[in-house]
Amino acid sequence: MGKVVAIHQPNFFPWLGYFDKIARSDVFVLFDDVQFPKKGGVWSNRVKLLIGGEAQWVTASIVRNYSGVQNINEMEFRSDIPWREKIIRSIEFNYKKAPFYEETFEVFQPFLMNPENNIAEYNCHAVSEIVARLGLDHTKMVRSSSIDHDGSSNELLIDLIRKVGGDTYMCGGGADGYQDDAIFDEKKIQLLYQSFDHPVYPQFNTEQFVSGLSIIDVLVNLGFEQTKNCFKSHLTGYAPNNSK
Repeated sequence: MGKVVAIHQPNFFPWLGYFDKIARSDVFVLFDDVQFPKKGGVWSNRVKLLIGGEAQWVTASIVRNYSGVQNINEMEFRSDIPWREKIIRSIEFNYKKAPFYEETFEVFQPFLMNPENNIAEYNCHAVSEIVARLGLDHTKMVRSSSIDHDGSSNELLIDLIRKVGGDTYMCGGGADGYQDDAIFDEKKIQLLYQSFDHPVYPQFNTEQFVSGLSIIDVLVNLGFEQTKNCFKSHLTGYAPNNSK
């Protein structure tokens, strides 16, 4: 297996599987110059936490009154709404009695309260800081906007992979709908599927485990050291694409 590259948009305090993908990669490309959807919610400005014992969205308010299209690295959070404080209050109210709340809250609170309004800058900073805290900084992090790239769709991904010196692309389980495996094969890029099995951990404030929540939920329940254990096998667990 060669140099493994994963590509993902810079998400807002993403779930555990996002960090698992970082752990399993040699290079993780933060795809920050892709178009931001004009309507609807996306993972760039929202994520789920346990609110009142149920998985609910917490959302960072964004500026929507723009014309035309904008990329993620051109999008801004709203500065006239105290959404940071609202999210902090929700976390405090719902997680304050979690076993590792005190230990982890003092770490991620400054990332949440970061006054930066550019979405890409804000999210990339938070992800990079959490990566460092989890000891995953063996993976090189690079933003796509810093790479001279071209093409669209699958060809664009291949160009990014090559530009960072990769020959293997790690894709998630949901890539089947848009990914053309034949193009990667033609360009001599090996495909590896993440195959992430979400660990079940003691979860505060719910009787039935809920997966897919923000890394914040993992941290307040496990702490940094136990969360690091989720990535101990980062060199295993690949599921090669053998469908050809």
